[in-house]
Amino acid sequence: MILINITTMSGFLLLGFSDNQELQIPQALLFLVMYLLGLTGNFIIITITTMKQQFQSPMYYFLRHLALLDISLLSVTVPQSIHNSLTGSGCVSYAQCVLQVFFFTSLASSELAILTVMSYDRYVAICLPLHYEIIMSLRTCRWAVTAVWISGGISGTLYTATTFSVRLCRDKIIHQFFCDVPQLLKLSCSNDYLGVIGVVAFMGLLGFSCFITITLSYVQIFSTVLRIPSAEGRSKVFSTCLPHLCVVSFFMSTGACAYLKPASHSPTALDLIISIFYTVLPPILNPVIYSLRNQTVKGAVKLLLGSALVQPKTFLSCF
Repeated sequence: MILINITTMSGFLLLGFSDNQELQIPQALLFLVMYLLGLTGNFIIITITTMKQQFQSPMYYFLRHLALLDISLLSVTVPQSIHNSLTGSGCVSYAQCVLQVFFFTSLASSELAILTVMSYDRYVAICLPLHYEIIMSLRTCRWAVTAVWISGGISGTLYTATTFSVRLCRDKIIHQFFCDVPQLLKLSCSNDYLGVIGVVAFMGLLGFSCFITITLSYVQIFSTVLRIPSAEGRSKVFSTCLPHLCVVSFFMSTGACAYLKPASHSPTALDLIISIFYTVLPPILNPVIYSLRNQTVKGAVKLLLGSALVQPKTFLSCF
């Protein structure tokens, strides 16, 4: 059990999944395995899209930045949760909580933005193939990625500034394994978070704009694909579009469930489960989803893993 004087605590207490030490150790090990899987998968994506010549197109350029965002997003929440479970203490300082909120909201906003850019890239590649190289030039791609990172930073700054400007009246207990904005707002005084509502409404409008852009892109893509006479051609297009659509649907649906559902002061296990679906699972599943449906990526991954296995054997044979 976690024993702490909450009234004198300067930071916050993250309760996480359980305060039972026997359950915390398996949870820490599970999160560690998931974290290592996420890091490995995304590092492989970054490696092959950086080193292999056939992955220098805009699609893989954006995929590389998505993998970098996924690694960062995992690293913001999971290591802290593992540390808290292993030490039996869920205490985080005020500064740690501020930084976690800032980086998490920034990276999550950037991920939604990069997914929107990727959908537009697929739209141009399939619906406007003759103009693809002109529209999606190297300069355009760099500007798009720069805008993605800057927009994420602005979103994180707005969320963090308004969230921590709220006066907290209740015990600083967060029923979550990281400093999540909806859980922090439950600690606020009544009618004291109008600024947060304004920011959430503004960011929700931007998120809805991204959703509409993605939807319209795929409506145009599928209408174009269905007119392709060759079954092989349709299959090739679907192999690049369906993974992206799966990633977008999974990320947006789970995030919307967490941030748009009515706030409740009585914590439920469902809140924790939903949080895993939009914080931990998407960064782990993204490399798998993109690899399974893309034969070029699968082939490059096999070559990379094969060379990694051969090199140690070559080294050992010298002895």
